[in-house]
Amino acid sequence: MAQSIRDDDGTSNPTPTLSLTELVDQAIARDPQRRRLLKTGMGLAALPFLTGLAACGGGELEEALGKGTGGKGPGKKAGEAMLGFKSVPTSSGDVITVPDGYTAEILNRWGDPLFANSPDFRGDASEGWQEAELQVGDNHDGMSFFPFMVKGKESSDQGLLVLNHEYINPEYYYAPELPAGAGAWYEPFTFDKVKKGLAGHGISVMEVRRQKNGQWTYIKGSRYNRRITGYTPMEITGPARGADAMKTSADPAGTEVLGTLNNCANGQTPWGTYLTCEENANGYFGWNGTRSRTPAEARYGYSQTGFGYMWHTQDPRFDLNANPNEPNRFHWVVEIDPFDPTSKPKKRTALGRFKHENIEIVVGKDNTVVAYSGDDERGDYIYKFVCDRKLVPGNNAKNRDILDSGTLYVAKFGVGEVAGDGQGTGEWIALKHGQNGLTVENGFADQADILVRTRMAADFVGATRMDRPEWIAANPKKLGDVYIALTNNTARTAATVDEANPRASNAWGHILRWSETKGDPKSLSFTWDIFLLAGNPVAFPDRTDPRSGTPNITADNMFNSPDGLYFDKSGRLWIQTDGSFANTGNFQGQGNNQMLAADVETGEVRRFLVGPSGCEITGLAFSPDRKTMFVNVQHPGELGSHPNRPAGYGDEQIARDPTAFSIWPASQANPPANRADAGRPRSATVVVRRKDGGVIGA
Repeated sequence: MAQSIRDDDGTSNPTPTLSLTELVDQAIARDPQRRRLLKTGMGLAALPFLTGLAACGGGELEEALGKGTGGKGPGKKAGEAMLGFKSVPTSSGDVITVPDGYTAEILNRWGDPLFANSPDFRGDASEGWQEAELQVGDNHDGMSFFPFMVKGKESSDQGLLVLNHEYINPEYYYAPELPAGAGAWYEPFTFDKVKKGLAGHGISVMEVRRQKNGQWTYIKGSRYNRRITGYTPMEITGPARGADAMKTSADPAGTEVLGTLNNCANGQTPWGTYLTCEENANGYFGWNGTRSRTPAEARYGYSQTGFGYMWHTQDPRFDLNANPNEPNRFHWVVEIDPFDPTSKPKKRTALGRFKHENIEIVVGKDNTVVAYSGDDERGDYIYKFVCDRKLVPGNNAKNRDILDSGTLYVAKFGVGEVAGDGQGTGEWIALKHGQNGLTVENGFADQADILVRTRMAADFVGATRMDRPEWIAANPKKLGDVYIALTNNTARTAATVDEANPRASNAWGHILRWSETKGDPKSLSFTWDIFLLAGNPVAFPDRTDPRSGTPNITADNMFNSPDGLYFDKSGRLWIQTDGSFANTGNFQGQGNNQMLAADVETGEVRRFLVGPSGCEITGLAFSPDRKTMFVNVQHPGELGSHPNRPAGYGDEQIARDPTAFSIWPASQANPPANRADAGRPRSATVVVRRKDGGVIGA
């Protein structure tokens, strides 16, 4: 079994990246009058916008930071500060830290009992799959809060919390059966272990309530509670339903699939449903014997051993030689009704098949529904789906299948008036059969084929290769303004730097935003700029060095690898990280993964929370009154390159000594005197509150 199974950090896109020079030449060819401006810009410093944040010309950022951000302004009420907390320092410890005046309390953990008949978590990972499917899943990720309606109003005291379980850490998830020296910790690997792994994936739905003392609890045995796993039956809907590529021997009609996998981030619809996004599903598949990959299998990153889960060795569903079409039934967006535990989840194929990170729903002034999603891999793309049908406000039943029909677009970013200034223009290219060369003659049979092979269609039309597109968040205070986290891309070379991805060997990532023309989400053109380049001004103090980041990145707020993005109703942009916690070299002084808040009007960024050892901070939801924040801590105790990692420890050692590195969340409050009594580190949902009962962040 592979060491420390994680995300797929490979690159499967073989299409060339246009350099900045080539983009300029294209722009000049379209408009020769722009030659002087564009060519003049090329003669400036490599990244001229480093001397002044794109959002604030000249010294405006410094002036804004000096004045602070309290009082009335865009996106906030009178008297509400956008960043009304003191920044917390970095940490490499094994606890969550939050600002003074705040508390962080554990709400649920991997293995907690969800139903009346659920067993308690034993702590030694000895549960079988039958028990695991009755417990909260592993590796919490994207999450939404659905408030109950009380007297016609949304309640901030009770509702449903719906959360993804992206993957498992086998070294913690399985109990070793053989003694040390008699075989590997995971041996014997059996079908029952595959089934237990599948049970750890998927989604948990749980009722949660705020108590009189302000603390929150989940309701064990609530009639709303539900587990959705890697073997829950799901309906295939949309244009790819019944397509030949979706048919298998177990499902000859191509209309029903078992389970959802690698559920990364999420979305929430105005009609009251939850959207969960399938990301790195390729890692669960492999093949026994020999096989030559098809071009589509290569483009989607399939390999003989996958990520090392070994499921294909025991379950033929995950063996491409036995079931070559089964992978086509993953990498979709799944829609779930959280209020009906008997409802059948639906895979919405009109939204395209790729490594969906999250999905952000925006409704235009004319009630057009638009869905944005990034394909989380180095060198892949940003997508937008425009629904054919318009939202019918207040009629959830009529809106339920609105995502089954519409047009999928992919983004192409271009230069602006001056090259290299961190801003430009862009267009949305339709991935529609018969348009933009997506024809039978060019190898695309029909719309279902385009959707099953979305990446290859996007390659064909010349979309812009991005630095790992992750979460997308739309500004609730400015319709048409959308932000995306581009996590990192150390594979980008100086020769492949482009306007929207301006840094070679991008170890820290950046956040880009675009503004749809006339503020209309369905527009086919936009302008864009770089909101920030993450970096390390401590390791690289020369502020003209791109590695130091943009001017709004300082020694007090520096971070790497922005991943989760979320706007609260006041217009604060929350930034969550999933990057290196090595705390040395490029990442000197950056500590564990963290969460920050940004004022998008001034560009100021402050660190709000730091996670425990080896974790990712991910998933974010608020109560309607914004006085409760729900945040997920994923894979605490994942060894990686953490400075506190025990010397010589790998998966074999940690599986047999699971508390050697981390015991979080047991370490958060009143840790046991004997570390072994903590059992093992566990992913968990944390509730963050202000001690004075105020609005989070204000």
